Amino acid sequence: MRIATITNWAYSATVCLTLASGIVMLMASNADNTERRAVEQRQIFDQLTDAVDEDAWALSDLARLYVIGKDPEVLNAYRQHESGLKTIDRRMAVLKDAGASGEELALLRSGLEVVDALQDEQQTALNDIANGEEKQAVSLLYGKIYEQQLDLAQDRIDHFHQMLDNRARNAIADATKMSRTLRTLSEVMVGLTALLFLFVLGFILKRRVLRPVVRLSDVVHRLASQDYAVETPNFNQIDEIGDMAQAIRIFRENGLVRQQLERERDADWAIRELLARMTQRLQGCENLADVVNVAELFAPNIAPGIAGRLYILDRDPWQMRCVAQWLAPKGSAEPFHPDECWAVRRGQSHPPVHGEPDIACYHLPELSHDETLCVPLIAQGEAIGLLSFQNLNHETAPSRAYLELMAEALGLALANQRLREALLEKALYDPLTGLRNRHHLDDTLSNQLSQAMRNKEPLSCLMIDIDHFKTINDTYGHEAGDGVIKSVAAIIQRVVNKSGMAFRYGGEEFLVLLNGMDDAAANRIATDIFNGVREMTLRFGVSDIGHVDVSIGIASYPEHIQSDNLLRAADVALYRAKELGRSRIVSFGMLEQPLL
Repeated sequence: MRIATITNWAYSATVCLTLASGIVMLMASNADNTERRAVEQRQIFDQLTDAVDEDAWALSDLARLYVIGKDPEVLNAYRQHESGLKTIDRRMAVLKDAGASGEELALLRSGLEVVDALQDEQQTALNDIANGEEKQAVSLLYGKIYEQQLDLAQDRIDHFHQMLDNRARNAIADATKMSRTLRTLSEVMVGLTALLFLFVLGFILKRRVLRPVVRLSDVVHRLASQDYAVETPNFNQIDEIGDMAQAIRIFRENGLVRQQLERERDADWAIRELLARMTQRLQGCENLADVVNVAELFAPNIAPGIAGRLYILDRDPWQMRCVAQWLAPKGSAEPFHPDECWAVRRGQSHPPVHGEPDIACYHLPELSHDETLCVPLIAQGEAIGLLSFQNLNHETAPSRAYLELMAEALGLALANQRLREALLEKALYDPLTGLRNRHHLDDTLSNQLSQAMRNKEPLSCLMIDIDHFKTINDTYGHEAGDGVIKSVAAIIQRVVNKSGMAFRYGGEEFLVLLNGMDDAAANRIATDIFNGVREMTLRFGVSDIGHVDVSIGIASYPEHIQSDNLLRAADVALYRAKELGRSRIVSFGMLEQPLL
């Protein structure tokens, strides 16, 4: 039963008991009033009957006194007192108005009639005195009959007094009994009201309200401090407390949902911040290694617990090559053909919907098909790489959109790196030979000279020129000349390899920087280049160009010159080789009088 129903019933019962107690108290008060009225009525009756008794005896005494003494003043007093007496009817009316009963009035009337008869005898005696018959008057008033009449009147008046006393005592006793009964009943009702109030106060407030409210208050306080781990009390009763407990349970459940949403939102913001930071770092990458480092650092944090690999598309050979991996993904990291990945084929992430049946990519291990995702790296509508994720599930994996955003950022970074490398290659490399150009030489020479001076290491320079190149151009044409330049550049690049750096200095001239090599080592490299070119047989179309020769000038730091004259010294040595008839190697140290 609801507390409101209990309290309403208790309130109604309390009101009823209070009203009944009030009515009983009013009735008790009325009983008291009845008792008071009975006492007042008795006083009135006593006063009236006492007046009758006193009047009767007073007239009798005055009449007897006058008969004996014949005093006129006594007679006057008698006349005055007699004139003041009321008639029987008037006395009866007064007593009847005061509440005398018929029996009582009849008794009193008989007494009053006796008193009136005595007055008649008294008047007869007074008349006898006036007529001179004194003895007869005295005999009449002092006779036995007259005394009997007085005693009879007194007896009836006393009897009337006794009846009045009995009635007054009975009325007072009844009123007192009724008053006590009603007061006792009123006290019982007041006691019941108090007990009912104490029951409501003790049972409802303490057991049904106070204890549950205290427990619910503690829960509400903890929920207000966002402690949603608190267990709500299980009040299943159908009342206001049960409603409050149900509301608090709903509030806690909503708080848990809201807290979960806040955690998801915070996780989303954290992933977004990581994506933004990764994008910023990718914008600062200068080469593929930087992009790989950024991917290996940020990918495990953007997708915690999700293993993965980063592939880039190589054009020669045509394959997907793994350049980065994190969290130990399953399967081999060997290169594979792009057609083995459905994401690369479709140009979209694969499978399209996680958890639904779909064909798996062929490059993935079979045991991980159900928890994988491949996202192609697209740039300008072309797949240039691939992100492959493993160990995905609905509970731990971030939003698929974040993985695709990460792939988009990496794809743009790789595309930028390719574009950067292409622009750098065009800016720093000769398009015909693939060797570094003269613009690249300026920066490289400055850096290597500084390094040589700092480390106190030798640095040598080879200046190479194709002999009689103008004749080749004039005889076979410029295309044949370009072929000769490319062939010589290939020989130079093959011989130098990792020992140094080869440049196309201009036209048919080449330059080689050999870091850490002195004049003797530079001569050995120059000899290999010279012999390699001489042994090469060139053809252009159906024409046999034959073999070509080169002239090479060598200068070394710090053996021959200071740092700022290395190229000039090598150029002087080359000029000297041409003066000596070309097709030879001349070292700056071989000159008898250096120009510098």
